[in-house]
Amino acid sequence: MATYVLIHGAGDVGWYWHLVEAELQARGHDTVAPDLPCDDDSAGLPEYVDTVIGAIGDRSDLIVVAQSAGGFVAPLVCDRVAARLLVLVAPMIPAPGEAPADYWKHTGYSEDLAGRYDDEIALFYHDVPPDLAAEALSRGRDQSETRMNEPSPLKAWPAVPTRVLICRDDRLFPPGYLRRVARERLGITPDEIDGGHTPALSRPRELAERLIAYG
Repeated sequence: MATYVLIHGAGDVGWYWHLVEAELQARGHDTVAPDLPCDDDSAGLPEYVDTVIGAIGDRSDLIVVAQSAGGFVAPLVCDRVAARLLVLVAPMIPAPGEAPADYWKHTGYSEDLAGRYDDEIALFYHDVPPDLAAEALSRGRDQSETRMNEPSPLKAWPAVPTRVLICRDDRLFPPGYLRRVARERLGITPDEIDGGHTPALSRPRELAERLIAYG
C-alpha cells in the first residue's frame, strides 16, 4: 500500500488532512501530515522541506499531495525522495526559482478574481460544516512572510508524474485561473471536483477516493 505525504497550505497545520487520513488509512494506506514551521520567521522553503523529509523517515512507495501554498513545497520534496506521484490540490504551481511572494504578480492573480468576501470562512470554508470550519480557524497559525521573498531552490519540475486537482467552487483560486496556470506552467489540463478551496474538510471521502484512483 502507498504512503501519502500530505502537505498543508499557508498558515495551516497537518490537522487539515485528518479526515482524508482516516479515509486513506481505512483503505490500508499509510499517511504522514506534518506541521510545517509556517509561523517561524527563521524558516523558509528549505526548512519546510526538511520538516516533510524528517516526517517521511524511512517510508517508501510515496505519493506526495500538496494543498494550496503547499505546492511550493511538494516539488522540492520530490527532488529529495523517490516519489511515484505528485498531486497538487487547489494549488499554487511554482516556476523554477520563483519566490512565493512573486507568485501572484507572475500568474496574473488579482483580488478581483476571488471576489470580495467578508471573512475567512466565506473565502476558504464556505462549504465546510460550521463546527469544522470554526475548528479549522482556531487551529490556524499566522503565516510568516519574512522569507517569502527568497527565490525557490527549485531548478526544474521534478521528473515525477504530476496531477492537478482543482475545485469548481474555489473562491480563492477560481477554476478558470487555475486551468490557465496549470496549462502555462505544467502543460496539463487539471482534473476537477466540486467544492471550495478546502476539500479535505468539505469532501474528504471524495478527495481520498480521487487520490487512491490516481495512485
